[in-house]
Amino acid sequence: MSSLEPYSSHDVKKRKRRDFLSKLIKSESGIKKVILVERTGLTIASVSKFSYLPIDVDSIGATTSKVFCACEEHGKNLELGDLDLVTSEFTGGKIFASSCGPKGILTLISDQDINTSSIRLKLKRSRDELKEIFD
Repeated sequence: MSSLEPYSSHDVKKRKRRDFLSKLIKSESGIKKVILVERTGLTIASVSKFSYLPIDVDSIGATTSKVFCACEEHGKNLELGDLDLVTSEFTGGKIFASSCGPKGILTLISDQDINTSSIRLKLKRSRDELKEIFD
């Protein structure tokens, strides 16, 4: 890296990912955490509104990847096409896992009463932007 290049391309991508996740988490009050993972289960980046939220991000990323890829395989076996979104609803909140290209999965953890349609739309709109900064 020369003195004219203060940031490597890796640093720029890392910052873009973090900025993207920060913008997404601020877009809706009910979003608690946003995690970007590889389909291999490796956590790439995450942001949280609450520092006291006791979540093992790496474990969530690995589990999300397994669930998403299993659902994707199930859909392929049934010839249903590409998987866009997996939604899990619990009494205490919701988990959304959205495809962001062939390598990534965007995970969003929210309150139970969040507007599901709004989140689906946000995830769909952000898919192309995230594909660019994921590679």
